[in-house]
Amino acid sequence: MIQGELFSDPGGAPDARERSEPTPGAVLLPGWLDLGAQRRLVAACREWARPPAGLHAVRMPTGGMMSVRMVSLGLHWYPYGYRRVAEDGAPVKPFPPLLGELARRAVAEAYGAALEEVTGAASYEPDIAIVNHYAHGAKMGLHQDRDERADAPVVSLSLGDGCVFRLGNTETRTRPWTDLELRSGDLLVFGGPARFAYHGVVRTLPGTADPALGLVGRLNITVRESGLEE
Repeated sequence: MIQGELFSDPGGAPDARERSEPTPGAVLLPGWLDLGAQRRLVAACREWARPPAGLHAVRMPTGGMMSVRMVSLGLHWYPYGYRRVAEDGAPVKPFPPLLGELARRAVAEAYGAALEEVTGAASYEPDIAIVNHYAHGAKMGLHQDRDERADAPVVSLSLGDGCVFRLGNTETRTRPWTDLELRSGDLLVFGGPARFAYHGVVRTLPGTADPALGLVGRLNITVRESGLEE
């Protein structure tokens, strides 16, 4: 399913948009994945989405259903925690080591010389990932990623349609926040003071994906270090 070359050479042609740091601890690298790497990731996501332990809708404790569908790797996420068994009772799919290599490279390139200054960045050992599929009209409310037992950075990769991503503060779901346009191939890393910032997807931008991806909607892959014992 995952070949040795799947995630090699993520850098593509220079992107007209520039690297930015929308808030301390958060780094956006536009166009970090070239088209070839994006296509290989999309193909991998399709394999991960297959049952058993495949793509599924999530029911919240309030009874409502999330508009995105997701699949977990390494450990299965549910509101609000992790377990080893997926919604269908099957063991969760393993976390791909090559995805871990990609995420470590992402953190190193995002923080550069400041790597040692960001909590958990230099020793980053990701072991879980969540893949979200946003069909047209899907979104995600502002939330914090607090179900891990580690405060190491979160790596977020965007594929397919663009979106308006809202990066808020660490205290409330209200302002101040910054709205970012994330496009296919973009890398967003948030750690340090931004690790527990509220964030979400306000809306997707249908029809903005490169047709060569063969993807309808948006895929988001977030890679994390769980801090949970084996």
